[in-house]
Amino acid sequence: MKYSLSTLAVAVGASLAASQCTFSITASGGQSGIVGQLSDGQNRIGGSNSQGTYTISNGQITDSLGRGCILTPPTTQFQCDVGATPTGGFAIGSNGEITFSGSNVFYACPATSDMYNIYTTPVSGQSLCVQVALTASNCFAASAKHTTMVTSTVQKTVTRQAEATTVTSTIQKTVTSQAEATTPTSTTCPANLSGAYQFPHLIVPVSSSSPTTAAGTSYNGVITSIVSSIFNFDIPTTLTGTCSLVFLFPLQSQLTTSSFTFSGNGVLDFKQLTTVATTSTTFANLGTVKTDFGTKTITPGSSTVITTFACPAGQAVSYEISSVSGTSLTYFQDFNPSPIGLYITSC
Repeated sequence: MKYSLSTLAVAVGASLAASQCTFSITASGGQSGIVGQLSDGQNRIGGSNSQGTYTISNGQITDSLGRGCILTPPTTQFQCDVGATPTGGFAIGSNGEITFSGSNVFYACPATSDMYNIYTTPVSGQSLCVQVALTASNCFAASAKHTTMVTSTVQKTVTRQAEATTVTSTIQKTVTSQAEATTPTSTTCPANLSGAYQFPHLIVPVSSSSPTTAAGTSYNGVITSIVSSIFNFDIPTTLTGTCSLVFLFPLQSQLTTSSFTFSGNGVLDFKQLTTVATTSTTFANLGTVKTDFGTKTITPGSSTVITTFACPAGQAVSYEISSVSGTSLTYFQDFNPSPIGLYITSC
């Protein structure tokens, strides 16, 4: 019998995330981790709270107890209250990304030393708020499936009374398989945020003209002839393998919620410090250099891999960017399209 192997047809299908589904939430960016709930319905990143379960329907979110999830005025804190009418305007994209009124920008502001409340706008007077993205589980687009029709060929010879007879037949069968993700083989992460990444949890400018003055935290990276900026990253234990330190510097026209001022030839020096910066760090006490990665030329429209290394899982690390040859750059660190600033990426 004869079965011949050949591909006849391939069909690929995918569907958008459902308009109604039940999900949990994971935060990434300035703070990362699951979103849990306090007993009163506050949604928080961090701590040891039980993971929250939510349902979205027609742009409104409720929790597992049926409480309406709202943005409390005037701070826009995201929480779920008994008897509350859920705030409308939420959506979940085909990649699981949660948006509110079309924006994927949320803010995590500290409620305690290890827990962060979630807001849609920064909280006035809170200097430690960071931008985060929220992703819903179980609401992604359906996995692409490949339907392949093939024919197989097997040849069998049957002998009867010294007469050889060859019988050939053809059958068709359909094989359906899940599309498999390819695994990158490069040991250098790409200079973008296409995969897992870490946003700086603290940015501290220090000035050689005021060496003992602690400027505290900042949302901006500031690099001038007298000011350098230190970037802290708290690497989660789950981030393992190969990491890269990257600096993304898109064109001004590519930015949606950020901006920058820039002058000079773009030469900057990148270093890792031996000690981790705090809000009390100054030019005088910032510590010594652990590794100087040398100078890189950073100009608008560029994406630069500074260095690649084994991910320091579970550690806090600090990097300093300083000016060379009079380069001056001030920008708002932001992961919205297009991302700008210093990040750690994983590949």
